[in-house]
Amino acid sequence: MLKHRGFPSRMPSSDFQFTIRRANPKGATPLIRRERYRDRKAVDRRVDAYFMQALWEHFGSEPFERGNLDAGRLSWLFGREIVPAEEPFDPTSYEALLVIDETAARASFPEAFVE
Repeated sequence: MLKHRGFPSRMPSSDFQFTIRRANPKGATPLIRRERYRDRKAVDRRVDAYFMQALWEHFGSEPFERGNLDAGRLSWLFGREIVPAEEPFDPTSYEALLVIDETAARASFPEAFVE
């Protein structure tokens, strides 16, 4: 499992985790598309925006390996702002390649792309 050095492990002053410490011996947690409903808490929306900003600053528009990025946090963006960068895509692989769909990400999280 690739560890993304320099990537924030969590949102500052919170318990919202962005990375995991070690690989699960049973295999990676599958990435799924989680629905984001309109009535989500404001803090959840801020965490998603902060995570997207961290992804953009760290990887930009280049494909990146899932590695030690938290499956739960990725799943909130998966299928919309984060999409598979390869076919066939294995959602249970730490080596799976992902890429940011810049158009969708800028529409969903404009505050994450302020330059």
